Amino acid sequence: MSRVHDLGGQEGFGPVPVVLGDEPPFGADWEARVFALNRALVGGGAFNMDEFRDAIESLPPDVYLGSSYYERWLLAMEALLEAKGLV
Repeated sequence: MSRVHDLGGQEGFGPVPVVLGDEPPFGADWEARVFALNRALVGGGAFNMDEFRDAIESLPPDVYLGSSYYERWLLAMEALLEAKGLV
């Protein structure tokens, strides 16, 4: 079964951009904070990486396609924390 996140081989999404050179790892400060928050939550046992990946893949198609990489991370973490009663 293919979900919206599985774009490999699908047409209409254009080429995958290849970043070469000395690009910074994050496009904005908030992305670095989302990354750090994820590492802290996983390290603290709030959820594991399998749960995190599934939460990203479970985003509604319009939300998934309309969100940036780290926006998806943030939405997935919010959903997991809410589902687990941590927020």
